[in-house]
Amino acid sequence: MQAPTAPSTYNEKILANYVPVYVMLPLGVISNDNVFEDQPKMEKQLKELRAAGVDGVMVDVWWGIVESKGPKQYDWSAYRSLFALVQECGLKLQAIMSFHRCGGNVGDEVTIPLPQWVLDIGETDPDIFYTNRKGNRNKEYLTIGVDNQPLFDGRTAVQLYSDYMKSFRENMSDFIEAGLIIDIEVGLGPAGELRYPSYTGTQGWVFPGIGEFQCYDKYLEAEFKEAATGAGHPEWGLPDNAGEYNDTPGSTEFFGLNGTYMTEKGKFFLTWYSNKLINHGDEILDEANRAFLGCKVKLAAKVAGIHWWYKSPSHAAELTSGYYNLKDRDGYRPIARMLSRHYAIFNFTCLEMRDSEQRADAKCGPQELVQQVLSGGWREEVEVAGENALSRYDSNGYNQMLLNARPGGISREGLPKQIMYGVTYLRLSDELLKDKNFKIFKTFVKKMHADQIWECTITK
Repeated sequence: MQAPTAPSTYNEKILANYVPVYVMLPLGVISNDNVFEDQPKMEKQLKELRAAGVDGVMVDVWWGIVESKGPKQYDWSAYRSLFALVQECGLKLQAIMSFHRCGGNVGDEVTIPLPQWVLDIGETDPDIFYTNRKGNRNKEYLTIGVDNQPLFDGRTAVQLYSDYMKSFRENMSDFIEAGLIIDIEVGLGPAGELRYPSYTGTQGWVFPGIGEFQCYDKYLEAEFKEAATGAGHPEWGLPDNAGEYNDTPGSTEFFGLNGTYMTEKGKFFLTWYSNKLINHGDEILDEANRAFLGCKVKLAAKVAGIHWWYKSPSHAAELTSGYYNLKDRDGYRPIARMLSRHYAIFNFTCLEMRDSEQRADAKCGPQELVQQVLSGGWREEVEVAGENALSRYDSNGYNQMLLNARPGGISREGLPKQIMYGVTYLRLSDELLKDKNFKIFKTFVKKMHADQIWECTITK
């Protein structure tokens, strides 16, 4: 840290209210064929962000690009060029280990599939992918069911992720040591989020459908059978009455009034389904801790903001995603507890959303959801970070993000009781940099920084 450039604006107690702002880079900043294509444009944009006071950028480091040529054939060269440019522009970097496919989710402008050699294995064994009750495969992310199955040229899925992270560390060690890379966000599911792909446009889902459970591949089915038998109920099977992607909770037996979700059988399934997800995150973060042992980086994991049907009794859209959250059962505290074991940051989405902007019939509760998740994270003493779910350029969206970043406002007495570790704005685009939009964004950055000017330098 250097001394502040303008001592008159510096107040140590107010500075404790400073929330760093990062900006997510475009999804296709590195092309499918592993080339950093438009460097001059990116340099210009990064310099504009730096001049606006932005602290750093976040970038997806796509598995489907880096290990595309074959098992353990990693090519980090394009990402090294990008990282060098970010460093040159005086920004920090948050790197996402993106083990999912890009394409098919809200806001996906490019398509980056999983490595072809992985997809080829899926041709002969399609059960490596998440599967719904009808047998439709989702090629966004490998099913949790193969986490410990040595199906990938002798390696398990967990080993694939682990080897990738170790290679990243070896090839980016200079950037890590220089303090450029500050966070490693470990992708744990579709869209890089710790969840099941329960709502996906490629299978016909549209908002605000409840989504579908995704545990009907042969591996997860066998695991459930074993768990049910072990609990003395070999007759229990996976849900067959939970409806389809675009149903409402009330139109299904599972999520309706006095539905299956309230029965012993339903509770057993939901506990198993949600615990599988938490164990998956736990195991991969264990590997990440080993891969980055001794590095001055923080680990992070992202959880999705499933705000639709939050105000209905069964929280159907959350349940299909793997978050067992009900009025009398907090589905997010156990995730926070797991993350705290790894000293990892809990990154949550939909910070910008307000209830009044949502469809009334979808019983959305983004404000209450964010409040629940953040306060649960703080109670578990984990660092909490967040981002907006959809691009916004208006002051209402920014004000909601500010409110969530410091729920108690600015503390004149130093560090507030509740303050976010950082906020990432989604995402860098020509639209964001347009005069009026960028002017509002700059004000947002200044407010996140509690009006403090604080210069941070990166050693080369």
